[in-house]
Amino acid sequence: MTVHFIGAGPGAADLLTLRGRDLIAASPVCLYAGSLVPEGVLAHCSPGARIVNTAPLSLDEIMAEIVAAHRDGKDVARLHSGDLSVWSAMGEQLRRLRALDIPYTVTPGVPSFAAAAAALGTELTLPGLVQSVVLTRTSGRASAMPEGERLAAFAATGAVLAIHLSVHQLDKVISELTPHYGADCPIAIVWRASWPDQRIIRATLGTLDSSLGAELERTALILVGRTLAAEDFAESRLYAADYDRRYRPVGAVPRFPEAS
Repeated sequence: MTVHFIGAGPGAADLLTLRGRDLIAASPVCLYAGSLVPEGVLAHCSPGARIVNTAPLSLDEIMAEIVAAHRDGKDVARLHSGDLSVWSAMGEQLRRLRALDIPYTVTPGVPSFAAAAAALGTELTLPGLVQSVVLTRTSGRASAMPEGERLAAFAATGAVLAIHLSVHQLDKVISELTPHYGADCPIAIVWRASWPDQRIIRATLGTLDSSLGAELERTALILVGRTLAAEDFAESRLYAADYDRRYRPVGAVPRFPEAS
């Protein structure tokens, strides 16, 4: 018996890895975060599978479901939205599984920031402008931010910021970032990225109306950075005709002669 933690993607039911799909289909038990995981993903469950929405359950209740499946020798597909490596609350579950000596696997999923960037049609890292993306958030009821992880500290680097779980503090985000990026810096709010009812708001730090509707207070991602609206940037050297590469050697003495 194994518990398979699966990143179910940002919202669109078909933004699911093949591995994740196959593990869901092969598991007699499926535990899913119903508040965020689209029901379309559950279509991959096998007929007769036990499907449990964990949204109203406590951690103890979730673990009780897993322990019962373990006792019965049934694999569990444990679905979380997006990717499991950030803000998934997977860590505390894994700690308990290790203490119980219950085996598990982790299958990554499409993260929400990647879905948001795709919705914007934007490469977040452009040559000569930005080469770093910071995934962060503001303090909330569930988790406080460490003192060293303030928005202003990240903004001072000039990196693109993908700010999660923070649209309800949009005024605070704008006020902390504007001194570092400038009022003309592009900002985008992507609500429910990849879902059928996805919404996108584009503006600058100086022009964004922070009085968004109440319906945008959840599952919205804030992206801030110069690459969001850039057209004047250098082209990558990757495809330059004079760039010596292993699979495209250039010159009389190429850097990778074994590829010649």
